[in-house]
Amino acid sequence: MTLVKFNNRRFPWLGDRISSWLDTNDFFADDFFTKDANLPAMNIKENETNFEVELAVPGFSKDEIEISLENDMLHVSAKKSKEQVEENDKGYTRKEFSYNEFERKMLLPPSVNKEEEVKATYKDGLLKVQLAKLADAQEPPKKVISIE
Repeated sequence: MTLVKFNNRRFPWLGDRISSWLDTNDFFADDFFTKDANLPAMNIKENETNFEVELAVPGFSKDEIEISLENDMLHVSAKKSKEQVEENDKGYTRKEFSYNEFERKMLLPPSVNKEEEVKATYKDGLLKVQLAKLADAQEPPKKVISIE
């Protein structure tokens, strides 16, 4: 059996940049949902009392992740570098290094309570950030109106 890698680009001979520019699959895509491979996948949930932001950041430790809140912006970034040097007695040397980082900024809605403590947890590659809502921004209960 032969395994063949699937190439889904419409114009592979033009390269990635021109191919993605001419590709019509994402013609109506919103800029909010970027497809940058360097950015972690993100989910945002709105509950009655808070907002929950989840980011998939496997391979980082919680000490390498930085979260800040400034001027209505939530800023999440991480940076990791690793260097491995291997030498032996015959004069051969191998040196491998890798760098991995991301930076993501999100504009917060005015209903976020910036005075309340922001809670963040990191477990098994999933970063969860909870932002409290203002008391007056919480949705009132649904009111049913009868038709006469």
